[in-house]
Amino acid sequence: MGANGNGNKNVVVLQLSGGNDALNTVIPYADQNYYDNRQYLGIPENEVLHLDDKLGMNPAMGPIKSLWDEGKVAVINGIGYPSPNRSHFRSMDVWHTAEPNDIAPEGWLGQAVRDLDPKGENVVTGVNFGRGLPRAMYAKDVPVASVGNLDTYGLMPDIKDERARAIALEAFSQIYGGSGKDTISQFISQVGMDALKGADILRTAPAAYSSSIEYADNPIAENMKNIAQVMFADVGTRIFYTQHGSFDTHANELASHAKLWNEVSTAVADFMDDLKEHGKDKDTVVLMFSEFGRRIRDNGAGTDHGSGGVAFVIGGDVNGGLYGDFPSLRDEDQLEGDMHFNNDFRLTYSTILDRWLGLDPVSITNGNFEQFDFVSK
Repeated sequence: MGANGNGNKNVVVLQLSGGNDALNTVIPYADQNYYDNRQYLGIPENEVLHLDDKLGMNPAMGPIKSLWDEGKVAVINGIGYPSPNRSHFRSMDVWHTAEPNDIAPEGWLGQAVRDLDPKGENVVTGVNFGRGLPRAMYAKDVPVASVGNLDTYGLMPDIKDERARAIALEAFSQIYGGSGKDTISQFISQVGMDALKGADILRTAPAAYSSSIEYADNPIAENMKNIAQVMFADVGTRIFYTQHGSFDTHANELASHAKLWNEVSTAVADFMDDLKEHGKDKDTVVLMFSEFGRRIRDNGAGTDHGSGGVAFVIGGDVNGGLYGDFPSLRDEDQLEGDMHFNNDFRLTYSTILDRWLGLDPVSITNGNFEQFDFVSK
């Protein structure tokens, strides 16, 4: 293993934006406290997809349950951090920077990209699929491409002829008072130049992609397909990021939560099938997380912001099973109406960084944390 980690492993992070209701995702169907608190939103035991004699998955998560049955899903119950914050913005910032106490300047994955490629030789080591750039992917002087739609991504993508595109770039440079590549580099920051390079690299991926897998027709499935296309193009991308939502289910939760999980589950299952077809399933893990869970007691139509949540790690080489104790729902054990966290999310980050990517996690996670064994070194 080199200084820049294990070069054969990939990480895909799928952010469940808005605060996923952990209690209606992994359901303690054998606990009457669940039904006492979820009088309107409680999912009947006969509909729950049983994981063991106490816990089960939301019925909309059938494709992920199938992956569980194959031993490819690690369920991390009770995940969170000390002194939880119920603000979307602050809590997501904590997860993105691995810093629950202060405002940190860099994201955990941006730092990982830097460690994987310390000389900045590959401008597409990290790629975000979706609009904007998540804080998790930001680090000083680390280029990260952000792709809305891979089929239309790039600088002047509508110009298909390379000679015509070169002429257009020359004209573009003249706007800044000169000509040629050197002039562009004088007027556009290095980050901008890296983005242009990244666009040129990534725009070739769809044409090289071939697969028998037909992805579901929804936005997150499209993003997962784009991730597969870039991964299979072997352009050196190691960290992939995307998100889906909104899981902010204050009202109409049963329908909206089921729809969201159906979309995520089918997209992830299609992606895993694609990975297996291309021999990448044992080289890739998918981490799914949300900024917080939701209140134990429903509000009649939905649930409000809470704390302790659930995360998932999925992959062909994952040691599937339950990790972290499921939080007690008894009144005396609640945290102001929320589930307590019982494992710091940085345990999960440390496990992925160290055991999977072969990186030193201490500086990235801002501490030395124990690790799970959902992947082996």
